[in-house]
Amino acid sequence: MTTTATRPRSRTLGLLGRDPLRTVLRLDAVVTGANGAAYLAAAPLLTGLLGVPSGVLRGLGASLLAYAAGVALVAARPRTSAGATEVVVGANLLWSAASVAAVVSGRFDLTTAGAVWVLLQAAVVAGFAALQLTALRTR
Repeated sequence: MTTTATRPRSRTLGLLGRDPLRTVLRLDAVVTGANGAAYLAAAPLLTGLLGVPSGVLRGLGASLLAYAAGVALVAARPRTSAGATEVVVGANLLWSAASVAAVVSGRFDLTTAGAVWVLLQAAVVAGFAALQLTALRTR
C-alpha cells in the first residue's frame, strides 16, 4: 500500500477553489487594476477626497495598471511560477509598507478619509500577500 503525503489546506484557501494560488493572483490583479483605473479616471475628484495630488494619483494609477497586467500574466501561466509569485508577494509587501510609511511620515497632506483609505489599502494588499504566500507553500 502506498500513501501520498499532502499538505493540509487552510479553510480560507479551501474557499478559493481547486487552485487557490491562481485564484488569489487573479483577484489581486482585478482589484489592483480597478484601483489603478479609478486613480487614472477620477484623479481630480479623488484629490480633494484623499489629499493626494492628481498627478501622483495618475502616476500611481498607471503603475497599478501595469502591475495588475503583470500579476494577471503570472496567474495565466499553465503552471504558476513560484519565483514569479514570490516577486508578487514581495511587491505587495513593499506597497503595504510604503503605504503605511506615507501615512506615518506625513508625505502627503492626507485628509482623514485619505489616511483611512491608504491604511485600508495597505491591509488589503498585505492580505493578498499572505494568501499568496500561504497558497504557494501549500501547493
